[in-house]
Amino acid sequence: MSNKTFHNLAPHLLMLFAVGLAAGSFPIGAIVAGELPSSVLIFFRFLMAALLFAPFVFFTYGFHFPSKQKFLTYLWLGLPSVIFFWCMFESLKYTSVINTGAIYTLVPGITAIYAVFINGEKLSVKRMLALSIGIAGAVWIVVRGDIEVLLNLDLNKGDLLFLVGCLFTALHNPLVRKIHSTEPMAVMTFWLLVTGTIWLGLLSATEMDQVEWESVSLSVYPAVLYLAMFSTLITFFIRQKVLLIIGPTRVASYGLLAPIFVIVLSIVLGIEEFDSIYLPGMVLVGLSIFLIQKD
Repeated sequence: MSNKTFHNLAPHLLMLFAVGLAAGSFPIGAIVAGELPSSVLIFFRFLMAALLFAPFVFFTYGFHFPSKQKFLTYLWLGLPSVIFFWCMFESLKYTSVINTGAIYTLVPGITAIYAVFINGEKLSVKRMLALSIGIAGAVWIVVRGDIEVLLNLDLNKGDLLFLVGCLFTALHNPLVRKIHSTEPMAVMTFWLLVTGTIWLGLLSATEMDQVEWESVSLSVYPAVLYLAMFSTLITFFIRQKVLLIIGPTRVASYGLLAPIFVIVLSIVLGIEEFDSIYLPGMVLVGLSIFLIQKD
């Protein structure tokens, strides 16, 4: 493989690696699901990720607190993700995981629309078709090929709330590409983790006081460390870095692969067995990713 070919493939290989790491958060998250409230768990994910990343950033680039204007920019840039997490927590009180999984497949399409207005990306007919194919494939996987489940989705206020969260989280990639200027991406990533921690600290403050820490099992701490290091810090940094190269829509499209990676990982870990019903969805998602990256 030539250096040029590897250079062209590198962003895509990194995104596949990031999606794989993110998929690992589902079985790991299941370990701590009953131990900590979701908002508290996400807060510690961001806090530990920021603390782990700090030595690298400070040693490499020195400690320079951003200007007031820049810090406020980072603060507002971190808000869409926090709104998404809050909407996710609240929506699951009223709706099901299947409903939220189906709605979340819309994020790449919403990101593509935002990118047209924020970044000036062209949304060609080919790309729209590819996104539609990918969404259809991802939905097929979420509902396990059962069309009746899809037709009988009972949309409620939890679904509408989660849709609002998706509308916000889809803003993140286009805004990062728009706002990023001259600072190293590692520095920007660090301060986004810091501001995200601030917002999540406010979000989880009331539930933090209700946690009985002495009853939390020891297995929770290495699980949270994995979530912070791999599913938050590394994946967050890769997405930030790669979107400057291939654009917000292409980066967001890799999110369609998440259900496939979760299935593969679950099979490897022996959590479930492979079911051929997933194959049509996998083929559609794979075709979608190929068409989007080639467009």
